[in-house]
Amino acid sequence: MKIYTKTGDKGTTALFGGTRVPKHHIRIDSYGTVDELNSYIGLIRDQNIEKHHKDILIIIQDKLFTVGAILATDPEKAMLKNGKERLNIPKISTDDIALLEQEMDTMNETLPPMTHFVLPGGHQTVSYCHITRCVCRRAERLASALNELEPFLPEALTYLNRLSDYLFVLARKLSHTLQAEEVKWIPQKN
Repeated sequence: MKIYTKTGDKGTTALFGGTRVPKHHIRIDSYGTVDELNSYIGLIRDQNIEKHHKDILIIIQDKLFTVGAILATDPEKAMLKNGKERLNIPKISTDDIALLEQEMDTMNETLPPMTHFVLPGGHQTVSYCHITRCVCRRAERLASALNELEPFLPEALTYLNRLSDYLFVLARKLSHTLQAEEVKWIPQKN
C-alpha cells in the first residue's frame, strides 16, 4: 500500500463512502483533532505509569479510532435506501462510556475531594494529561459543531465528553501517585 496517493494535492480528501471535501471542512477538522487526541493519549501511555492505566488507554485509543471512523463517514453514503448500513462502521456503545465512568469512580475513591479548580502541572506526566484533556475538549467542540450540521451517532459525542472528564481524573490520580503537588486555583482579589 502506498502512503502517498496524490489525490489530495489540490486540497481535497475523501470521506468514508468516497465523497470528496476540502481538507479544511469541519468534518476533517473534527476527525483530525480526534487523531491528534489519540496521539497525545499514546504519549501518556508511554510514560512510567501503572499497567492498568496503560491498558485502559489502549482501549481508549481503539475507541477513538471508532469515533474517528464515525466522524469520517459521509452520512448520506452510510445507509442504503432500505435503511440498512452500507458501510461497516464500528459503534461506540453505552458500555464504552460506562467503562470510563467506572474508571473515574475507582480512581476517585483514593483521591481527596476537590474543593477548588486545579492548576495544570506538577509533573510532566500530569501535564501531558492536562494537555490531552484540552485537545479532547477541542475535539468535542468540533464534533458538536459538526453534529449540528450533520448529526451522527450521539454516543460518539458522549464518549468525547466523558473522556475529557476521565483525563482530568487521571491527571489527579497520577498527581497523587507521583506525589506531585496539586496547586489549587484561588482567585486573587485586587
